[in-house]
Amino acid sequence: SDLRQMLATKSVENIQFLPFLTTDANNLSWLGYGCLKGDGTVITVNAIGAVLQTLYILVYLYYSPAKRPVLLQVLLLLALVVTGYGYFTILVDTGTRLTHLGLFCSIFTITMYLSPLADLAKVVRSKSTRCLSFPLTVTTLVASSSWTLYGLQLHDPYITVPNVPGIVTSLVRFWLFQRYRPEQDKPYSPLPA
Repeated sequence: SDLRQMLATKSVENIQFLPFLTTDANNLSWLGYGCLKGDGTVITVNAIGAVLQTLYILVYLYYSPAKRPVLLQVLLLLALVVTGYGYFTILVDTGTRLTHLGLFCSIFTITMYLSPLADLAKVVRSKSTRCLSFPLTVTTLVASSSWTLYGLQLHDPYITVPNVPGIVTSLVRFWLFQRYRPEQDKPYSPLPA
């Protein structure tokens, strides 16, 4: 929906850049994990995700009036990716490389799933779900549940564990949508007839 909004309005107004960047970094990290492990599913899903997130970043950059801060953040991400690649290929021995990268990917994914907690506190304070995206909540629940089941099937804690917070935060958001229904969000009251 953010991409559609950028293309329709030819503007990045009210769209945050950081989620695109962190999701791209997350996809690239898991892509590295999948390549190291030789897992075609992890490789395919995260390669597609990285391509899509990079596309979003390019569209954001194109429509952004302040290109310098966006470019600096992208360059910082590239420096982080190159540094991470160097760390995992040069400094970490082959025997523990998969473990270290799996742990890094897990921590990064857990952080991403827990980052909307600030929005959840805002929803409770304002008693409004206006700042939450219902389609994103559904997608997060489906994706995190799928990855959790896939990780359980493979007995891979690095895939299983970090997706559990995605399930929990999605269920909390569903509860908030039910508790503070959109019709309660109306900033006006109907005029008596």
